[in-house]
Amino acid sequence: MKEITISMPAKINISINVKNKLASGYHSVEMIMQTIDLFDVIIVEKTQSGISIQCDNSELPNDQRNIAWKAAELFFTKCPYEGGAKINIKKNIPIAAGLGGGSSDAAGVLKALNVLYSNCLKDIQLIQLSRQLGSDVTFFLSGGTQYAKGKGDELTKLPDLEGVHVLLVKPDFPVSTQWVYNNLDLNSLGERPNTYKLINAIEAMDINYIAMNMRNVLESVTLKEYPELQTIMDRLMELGAMGSRMSGSGPTIFGIFPDASSAEAAKEEFLKQYTNVYHTMTIGRWEE
Repeated sequence: MKEITISMPAKINISINVKNKLASGYHSVEMIMQTIDLFDVIIVEKTQSGISIQCDNSELPNDQRNIAWKAAELFFTKCPYEGGAKINIKKNIPIAAGLGGGSSDAAGVLKALNVLYSNCLKDIQLIQLSRQLGSDVTFFLSGGTQYAKGKGDELTKLPDLEGVHVLLVKPDFPVSTQWVYNNLDLNSLGERPNTYKLINAIEAMDINYIAMNMRNVLESVTLKEYPELQTIMDRLMELGAMGSRMSGSGPTIFGIFPDASSAEAAKEEFLKQYTNVYHTMTIGRWEE
């Protein structure tokens, strides 16, 4: 096989709790992450040597600053075979949006290269490489519904929360995850999620409880700086969402809807003001 095409999804956060700051400078977190059917398409071609990358979004670098390039570079430090990679990324997931697009792309490159190079690395080796790239990358190796703790890369698979209607609304400005964490006041996080009860609700497929009890403590920073996000959240609820929250560090706001028709009706309303509005559904995990 000389070339492989892989579709890699975005994610939302059903909950984010920040426990404390670690000596390493990272924060200890507790999250429930969920993949949705909004995909970047990654074409990876096996070459004799070197790494090259192309992306149809001009805001992303086509060099070693791109996390997908870094993923390929790391892969070849462990791959026992000589070779290289040509990577082409078709972006559908908005960037700097709290949806994990870059991390998903990096995981996709690791997975694709491993197939092209005869599955030369074991799952545990791919996980070790993913942790060097970023905490969310590990999650995207298998996706679905997962509980994350530590730096976000200590993962426990949960029952798949599939087929839930989710509407995403992303305003026309990016938010830096690093900026959010730098401005986080651990003593003023607002209401924290009850992760244990949310996991029980996922196991019971109690969508109503999940939607009403989602929490994200990073909102304490991002919503204060960008009040427009609270307005979007409130509007989602007015238009029939069962619950609404910010994904990741923002700025994407999502709402969980009871059915396709109510999600579509809300989408039409938001498209009057915003370009990046997506009616998506939650999807399950895949084999690593």
